Amino acid sequence: MRIKTFIYEFWRFGLKQAYACLFGGFLLLVMVVTRYWYPIEGLHRYDFIFLAAIGFQLFMLAARLETLRESMVIVVFHVTATVMELFKTSDAIGSWQYPEAYLFGIGNVPLFTGFMYSAVGSYIARVWRLFDFQYTHYPARWQTVILVSLIYLNFFTHHFVWDLRWVLLATTVYLFWRTQIHFKISKTHRWMPLLLGWFLVALFIWFAENIATYANVWVYPNQKEQWHMVSLAKLSSWYLLMLLSFVLVSLINNPVTRLPARAQA
Repeated sequence: MRIKTFIYEFWRFGLKQAYACLFGGFLLLVMVVTRYWYPIEGLHRYDFIFLAAIGFQLFMLAARLETLRESMVIVVFHVTATVMELFKTSDAIGSWQYPEAYLFGIGNVPLFTGFMYSAVGSYIARVWRLFDFQYTHYPARWQTVILVSLIYLNFFTHHFVWDLRWVLLATTVYLFWRTQIHFKISKTHRWMPLLLGWFLVALFIWFAENIATYANVWVYPNQKEQWHMVSLAKLSSWYLLMLLSFVLVSLINNPVTRLPARAQA
């Protein structure tokens, strides 16, 4: 690849990624800004974030920045995430907590939290469309559905029985180690191992999580007295959760498969 082509595609790749991150970027910006400047009296900060997320979603639909299919992903993620949040933040579990007051919420969970997970689903749905994703050696759909069902279940059961995350990660590697994701930046499809692509997304989410906890959106038990960076061990959780998001999106955007490069030649 020529240097000029590389620079152009690198720049275009960044622009498409930023465009795909519109909802997540907006949500993170609102969280950070309201942490240091929030002048609205009579409306809790968490409730403002919730209303802002709804408003931005309606704007994206009205401006056709998001398709109706992609908004369906938002709804599905909001429901599944809220169920998990209710369990994780319950008094009996206490994996993390939301320290500020709110009106729009269920139990220990303010309703804006579902949008944080939905932002991941929104990103995957949008980036799928923008880069015209195609795959080689993609596993059978039933295998991926069973895998992510076990992943979701493990987020609950590991508090009571063995944590199977490393078994699930090993299974993920076994199913996807040959899978390549092909993405179109400009005119030509480039590719990378899908497992690597997922890791890069999980790493980005981990950075965003550190910003969000620093902005006091939620806190882990070891952050109550003083903020600390989120442990790198959380990367495994985000990797699995991101895989769950990816497979849910794949049920709406049916994966387009292509022959391996040698077979095409």
